[in-house]
Amino acid sequence: MEFGLELSGLNEGMTLPRLKKAVTQQNINLYAQASRDFNPIHIDQDFAQKTSLGGTIAHGMLILAYISQMMTTAFGQSWLSGGKLNVRFRAPARPGDTIAVSGKIRQVTKSEDHTLISCEVLCANQNGESVITGETQVTVQNNEN
Repeated sequence: MEFGLELSGLNEGMTLPRLKKAVTQQNINLYAQASRDFNPIHIDQDFAQKTSLGGTIAHGMLILAYISQMMTTAFGQSWLSGGKLNVRFRAPARPGDTIAVSGKIRQVTKSEDHTLISCEVLCANQNGESVITGETQVTVQNNEN
């Protein structure tokens, strides 16, 4: 099996493997280097303090990567080779936040050769505030199991 969930046991309402991630300024800075996104709202505390956000915030794509990590844990190569995301950014993630990433299977559609799995996903901070909400879709070939 190439992924964490047993294809034959997938049911609507089943939860995906949860994960928690600490947001640190160091990780934000590393992401800025990797993405070449040096917007001062992410990396310049003095600048960011003077904005309406009141401090630095994580790149949205950094937090979105946590959803991809959860989906990869659950569905492996099937997610990596063709998973789809449709999300909304609800609130910024800040240094010091702990982001809880969760999801549940909303629909399982089986055909002869593949199974289409639709999931609800959520990233929430330690106060229970939604940072990202949305849905994912992944197609798993029935012979992968």
